[in-house]
Amino acid sequence: MRVVITQFISLDGVTQAPGGPEEDTDGGFAHGGWTAPHFDDEVVGGAFDAALEGADALLFGRRTWQVMAGAWPERAGDPFADRMNAIRKYVVTDSLGDADLTWNNTVRLPGAEFPGRVRALREEEGRDIVVMGSSSVARALMSAGLVDELRLTQMPVVLGGGKSVFPADGGLTTFRLASVTTSPKGVNALVYQRADA
Repeated sequence: MRVVITQFISLDGVTQAPGGPEEDTDGGFAHGGWTAPHFDDEVVGGAFDAALEGADALLFGRRTWQVMAGAWPERAGDPFADRMNAIRKYVVTDSLGDADLTWNNTVRLPGAEFPGRVRALREEEGRDIVVMGSSSVARALMSAGLVDELRLTQMPVVLGGGKSVFPADGGLTTFRLASVTTSPKGVNALVYQRADA
């Protein structure tokens, strides 16, 4: 299986709180919902459809999982929502217990175990494990050298600070550009694959 990170990202590399004003205000972040003016179904929506199409499992951090678990089950009947609800999901958490995992097909990965568990999953046959959002999980996977592909939906905005998926540990990882699609609103849907894969 491959590990694929999907992110909405600003020109200055910020991934924090793309969906709404109150999504993640850590550090005083005041630009929540910054993707909305740039969204379109074809390029932006299509990027996430394509990522989900190739996935056998999703991997989330606790906060992102809770947001998704609060939204998708009530949207049953929509093909994208039905796929989100049916697919196997992993959540990295030490604060949620198994009884809290009410979203269908969710498996808990304790924080200390998750890089090793992901490393083992990469050895299994199957399609992609897709990380949606979850910047701290994505950053840890990048640091551990466990990311096979980046699917970055880059918005034409500079946010001036906030959370990123890229570690600041001095490590070098080289990717090659596999594809780019540009929307009329100036959004670039970028696919990068590990150069040494």
